[in-house]
Amino acid sequence: MTAPAVPTVPAAPAAAPAPRTVRRRPWGSTVIALVILAVLLFPVYWMVNVSLQEHATSFSTDWFPFHPSFAAYGQALRDQGGHLLISLAVALGSTLISSLVAAPASFALAKFRLPGRGVLLLAAVVTQMIPGIVIANALYRAYNGLGLLNSLPGLILADASLGIPFAMLLMRSFMAEVPDAVIEAARVDGAGRVRTFVSVVLPMSRNGLITGALFSFLFAWSDFLFALTLSSTDAVTPITMGIYRYLGAQTENWSPVMASSVLACLPSVVLLVLAQRYIAAGISGGAVK
Repeated sequence: MTAPAVPTVPAAPAAAPAPRTVRRRPWGSTVIALVILAVLLFPVYWMVNVSLQEHATSFSTDWFPFHPSFAAYGQALRDQGGHLLISLAVALGSTLISSLVAAPASFALAKFRLPGRGVLLLAAVVTQMIPGIVIANALYRAYNGLGLLNSLPGLILADASLGIPFAMLLMRSFMAEVPDAVIEAARVDGAGRVRTFVSVVLPMSRNGLITGALFSFLFAWSDFLFALTLSSTDAVTPITMGIYRYLGAQTENWSPVMASSVLACLPSVVLLVLAQRYIAAGISGGAVK
């Protein structure tokens, strides 16, 4: 006898693919972001707009420079050129001192077993919380006794006091991540502490070093409080004080004032554009580490 045939069950049809959902762009968020960006950038636009007009006042100023003129920049360079050079000298000197002090101090705090290392780090953090006017008043009394008032070295040292703690905290986080094995290998090869620091640690901490130096430059370049407190003559007047005094002399013609402001912003903008990738890596790396 033959076995009865087993009925075959038809296969289930394949499931239809799920419809692909198309994510719509959040146009509302984009519009809000553009509005916020426009509000933030409007003062910059207005500064450039006024600087390109021949005789702009606080009451009659066009919304767009239909006939741009660079005469205000020529007047600003004649009146504020010396102040720009003083600011450049102060900022470069302050950056140099900050880097020379903060870099080895960061290396020592990161790799040496110093007694009271935590207290030193806490003190560096606390210095960032002290109001600038308190430091300026203390420096005024000290400078008056040392004869550093109205002097270029006095302003350089004062501005360096702002950049050193910040640069030290930032560089330390990078130098702490340098492998001890690399440092020990350099020591085995005969390199001393200074050679190891210069040839091994600094190149590996380049992003933190550049970021700390750049912020030290910006602190000194934009300083107004120390310049107002420690310099009362025209002999040592940075650009921030120059623009401040310029406002009283140019109340009827704002074009030179705005041109001076544009010139004062150019070094910061150029440095930030040139070093933006180092700054991004330095800030993110310092925050993570």
